[in-house]
Formats: sequence, structure tokens, C-alpha cells
Amino acid sequence: MAENKGENHIGALHDEDYKEKYFEPLIDHNSMVYDVSREKESLNGRWNFQIDQYDTFLRADWYSNKKEDETGLELPLDHDFEQWEEINVPACWNTESDKYLYYEGPAVYHKSFKYSNYGEDKVFLKLGAANYDSYIFLNQKFVGHHQGGSTPFMLDITENLAKENSLQIVADNTRRREAVPTKNTDWFNYGGIYRDVELLRLPETYIKDFSLALAEASYQKMDLNLEVAGKELNGEAILKIPELDLEVKTKLENGMAELSFAAEPELWSPDNPKLYQVILTYAGDQIEEKIGFRQIKVEGRDIYLNGEKIFLKGIAAHEESVANGKAVTEAEVIENIKLAKEMNCNYIRLAHYPHSYKVAQIADEMGVMLWEEIPVYWAIDFKNQRTYNDAENQLLELIKRDINRASVIIWSVGNENEDTDARLNFMSGLAKKAKEIDPTRLVSAACLVDEKNNRISDRLTDYLDIIGQNEYYGWYIPDISKLIDCMENSKPDKPVVITEFGAGALSGERGTKDDLFTEDYQLQVYQKQTEVLGNIEYIKGLSPWILFDFRCPRRTNKYQKGYNRKGLLSADKNHKKMAFYEMQRFYSEIE
Repeated sequence: MAENKGENHIGALHDEDYKEKYFEPLIDHNSMVYDVSREKESLNGRWNFQIDQYDTFLRADWYSNKKEDETGLELPLDHDFEQWEEINVPACWNTESDKYLYYEGPAVYHKSFKYSNYGEDKVFLKLGAANYDSYIFLNQKFVGHHQGGSTPFMLDITENLAKENSLQIVADNTRRREAVPTKNTDWFNYGGIYRDVELLRLPETYIKDFSLALAEASYQKMDLNLEVAGKELNGEAILKIPELDLEVKTKLENGMAELSFAAEPELWSPDNPKLYQVILTYAGDQIEEKIGFRQIKVEGRDIYLNGEKIFLKGIAAHEESVANGKAVTEAEVIENIKLAKEMNCNYIRLAHYPHSYKVAQIADEMGVMLWEEIPVYWAIDFKNQRTYNDAENQLLELIKRDINRASVIIWSVGNENEDTDARLNFMSGLAKKAKEIDPTRLVSAACLVDEKNNRISDRLTDYLDIIGQNEYYGWYIPDISKLIDCMENSKPDKPVVITEFGAGALSGERGTKDDLFTEDYQLQVYQKQTEVLGNIEYIKGLSPWILFDFRCPRRTNKYQKGYNRKGLLSADKNHKKMAFYEMQRFYSEIE
């Protein structure tokens, strides 16, 4: 029975369930359109901006911009979109002004733009990422809500457009128990619209999604999967790869097609990052892409790239820069990959959430393999079905975004979770979903050491292709001799990648090898780690923690001062610590 509300009930003041009306429509992976290389119009630039600590925009329906009452008398509004301060988009509000450095909560963005139709039938609004909940309002109408702070989302706004448009986006980075990640993490909770905002114009029938890859266990065949949307769902698509003198046609039924065909491309690898121009056409719509072709698989305890055993010589990295927070630039992405390659890396672990789409595109071109991860991190609410749905949607948005990136070899379903029944059910479900959607890549997760028995042991590994193992012998477990015992106690039947090890060091801080937070202590931890791990037969890769220091409010001692100092470089990347050169040496000696 509905509650009988008093005659003086004012929803904006009295309703604490005010967000319920904004839960639907929920924007998810189903609305995504394959947009790589498509022409888009940027809405980046200066937007009006206002923090909204009390969430009054949503509580009081500010988007309606109601300026008069029922009798036509002027109302005293508490907002004025056009007169708010201006802020850059994309950007993190934390780096835009010192006064917002530690702000967490809702903030409202406003942008006016003009629109004229140039023959398109559909217009989609795309946000590359906004942290964490996004509420979209266009021309005084609520059009959708998205959850997840690191993956792209799109929505069809065709019916909502006018010649003069008023767009508001509420971005809310409030940490919540049921979210993915949950309330407690080990990185900085940047807020804002920090990736591109764009408009995509499409014909009535358009290519919605496609993937193209080498067929399993073959270097002479390719598999094409294609989905179209619109009115013409039954027709013929044409795929061309000019450099291979290849043109194939396939019939679509009910908007779907699967095709296997003969092709012998030159294989992509870090040493030979070969990309081919691919042109896909259907019903007047066309996508032109650059795609590399390679095979990645596991047999026994070995990892194979294009049929040859490989060792993943890696480093972990967060998405962050001192100047821009999570809104990293293309130049910063290139800088990070160059630093990794200078260390002789062939692989980077992108932790602990999806990084910018630019990373995989640039990695394709520069030749480095990637581990991509969703933030199922620490004590997620594993018993909550909504939390699982959120995590799975983030996984699917990531896979759809990067499905044709040769550099991406591993999907990771999470990091450092306690091995409980609820967690096993949750994460095994994600691992199976990743395999179902994309059987061309490996699935992993970064697991914790079984400290009680000092061994690699986690029930989730039954569902993984590669066992990701975090261990901090010499740091959180000070007795580094236990590392040898852990390796000897473990008998995995799959390859293990040590996804994290390391020690903190303030750049330039020197002392004896027994002094914590010195470069000397960090160096000796790395020397002992590489000495042991280099001789363990089942270890097939490393990605030490981490490429450069990064901001974290949990870290507050005199050396850290709000940063995790485990980087092999300083936060500004101007100083390489001594352990950087140890990894450079170690990787140079591994085949």
C-alpha cells in the first residue's frame, strides 16, 4: 500500500528515494555502437560546472528549468546553468582547481550546442567515461543513467534533439558499498567527465558491432562476426582487406552474420606490430579500421604467441598523471609505453580498471601486449546481484570497445579478493562470460597468496587460463626467504604471471638496504625477487608494482604524503629509481 503523504509534502525536501525515478533507463553495453574510425563531432571544451553536495539537481528536478509557476509568476531558481563557472571537458575536477582536489559527490555539467540534420537518421551521444554514476538530461528531459567509472557508453538521442540544445550531465563519484569498485580502494577517486564527449551521426541501417580475428588453431583462416541495426536486417555485407587482395561477402539474417574464410595475414607481435586496413560495408554504412592478427593461447604451463613460447616481460600501470589525473593525454600514453619498452617490456598490466581506449590503439601500433582489467577489487559486495550485473556490464563494455585490438591478450576479472563461496560464484561467472563473448583471448585475475599455507592456491584458478599472483615478500611480508618456500609449496598446472611485487621508495631517498622507503631497500627487494622468480619453471611473466608513483589518500607517512611510492619512476616520471634498471637488466636476459 502506498504511503499517504501529507498535504504539505514537498518531494525535493522529504523524499529520500528521489533517485529511484532516475534508475531507468539504464544505459548498458546493449546501446553501444562500434565507432572506431567513425567520424564524430566533439562536444569537448569549456562546460558550465557546479558541485552539488546535496544532490539538489536530482532532488528538485533542476533539469526542468521551470521559471514560472502555474499562474505565470516568476519563480526564484536556485540555479543558473549558463552563469556557473566553466571547467574543461574532458578533465578531472580534482586537477582543475585545488578547491576540488578531495571533493567526492555529485557535480553538474552543462553544455549548449546547436544541431542541424545533414541527412542522418540516427544521432548517438557518447561519453568515453565519467566517474561513476552518470545521469543524462537533454532539453528538459531525463534520457538515461549509466553506472561504471571507466567504460564508454552511448545513447540514442535522435528524438530528443532540437535546433538549440541544453545538455546536463550529473557525474557522481561517491564511493558506494554496492559499486564496482567498492568504497575502499588503493588509488585516488578522481571525479568528473574525464574522457571525450561526442556526437555520432548514423544512417537508418548501420553496423552496430563486429569482430575479426584469426580462427582458433589456424593461421590460414579468419572469423568475422557482424551485427547490424536498423530496418534492413537481411542483406549482404562486404569485407575488404586490400593489402591481402581479399574481398568476401556474407549474408545477414535478422541483423546477424558469422563467416569463416581463408586468409594468411602477416602476424602481429611486439616485434612486428603489423596492422591491416580493413573495410566493412553494409547497406550504405562503412567502417574502416586498422587491425592486427595474432593468436594467444595456453598449453600446460606455457603461454604461446603465434605458436611460439613467450615470457610476459611486463610492468603494471595506473591511469594517472600529475597534471591531468585520469584524463591522460595521447602524449602521456605514448610516454608510458616508451618507458615500458625502455625497460625491455613486451607487456603492460593496465590496473585496476579499464584505461583509455587510446592505450590499446597506440599499443597496437607501438607493439606491446596488454592485460585489461575491470575493478572487481578487494571486498566487493559479492552477494549482491545488482553488483554482479554492474561488473558484468563493465566487462562487456570493455570487451566491445577493444574486441579488435591485437595488443589486448588478457581480460582480467578482478584483483585481490578473499576466496569465499560468494566471491567464487561471482568471479567465475565473469570469467565464463568473458570466454563466451571472446574466446580469442585469455582470462585471468590477480589472486592473493594463501598466507596460512604459504602457497599459490585459489579456487578461482580453475576458471582461469593464466593464474595472476600478487605477492609482496620483502615488503608486507618482510621475510623475503618465504618467497622461495611459497614457490616450492605451489604446484600449479597452469602458467603463473606474478602480477604484483615490489616495495616503496621515495625518489632520491638513499640509505642502507635495510632502510625502508629508500631506493636501496627497493632495489634489494627487486634483486632478490628476480633471482628467485627467474628460476621457477611455471612463472611465465611478471608485472611488478608499478611503473610510476600514483596518488592514494591511504598513504600518509612522511615518505608517501598521499602517494603510493612503489613506482619505478617518480610521479612526474622525471626520475628513474634504481630498481628500474634492475628490471631492465633482468628482462634483457630473458628469451
